[in-house]
Amino acid sequence: MSNATINKCVGRTVDLIYVDTNGKFSQRRVNLFAIHNGKARVYDVSKRGFRTLVVDRILAVQAV
Repeated sequence: MSNATINKCVGRTVDLIYVDTNGKFSQRRVNLFAIHNGKARVYDVSKRGFRTLVVDRILAVQAV
């Protein structure tokens, strides 16, 4: 996933595919607030909380 693609989604609600440090895949609907130093600050809609995701672990993103 390119940083340019993810940067275009800042300020929007997106569905994304993410792989965590244990290799577990998850699909999340998030509000993407900011990207800084390789990390994305998001609000996870289903978990009702803010999360920080490593951009390199985001495999796919699609605007909702």
